[in-house]
Amino acid sequence: MKLSVISKGLLLGMALLLATSAFASNKGSMNVQENLTVSGKQLSAGDYQLQWEGSGPNVEVNILRGKKVVATVPARLVDINQSPSSNASIVRKNADGSRTLTEVRFSGKKYALAIGEDTAKAETSGSTQ
Repeated sequence: MKLSVISKGLLLGMALLLATSAFASNKGSMNVQENLTVSGKQLSAGDYQLQWEGSGPNVEVNILRGKKVVATVPARLVDINQSPSSNASIVRKNADGSRTLTEVRFSGKKYALAIGEDTAKAETSGSTQ
C-alpha cells in the first residue's frame, strides 16, 4: 500500500515538473546594442528578458528589464530553417534614422518571434509581407 502511495506522489510530481518546464520554454533573452522602438515603446541599450504564453502562432510578449515589464507587444512565432548559434535581434532602420525591433531569434531554437502589430495582422489576414 505504501508503494502505491509513493508511486502516485512521484507520478504527480513528475507531471507538475513537466508542466512547469513547458512554461519555462516560453522565455528568451536579447541584448539591445542601441536605442530602438518596439510597438511604439522606446527600449534603451541593455539586456532584456522576453516571456510569452502559448505555442503560437499569435502570442503576446512581455519584455522585461530586470523584474519590470517595460513593454507588452503582439508577436507571431515563426519557423526558421536553421537554429542560430547565438541570440539575435533583427532591427529595421527607419527613414528618420530610428530603429525598430522586428524579430528575435534564439540560440539553438528553430523558431523566432516576429514582433509587432503588423506581424500579427499579416498572420490574421493571410497576407505574406
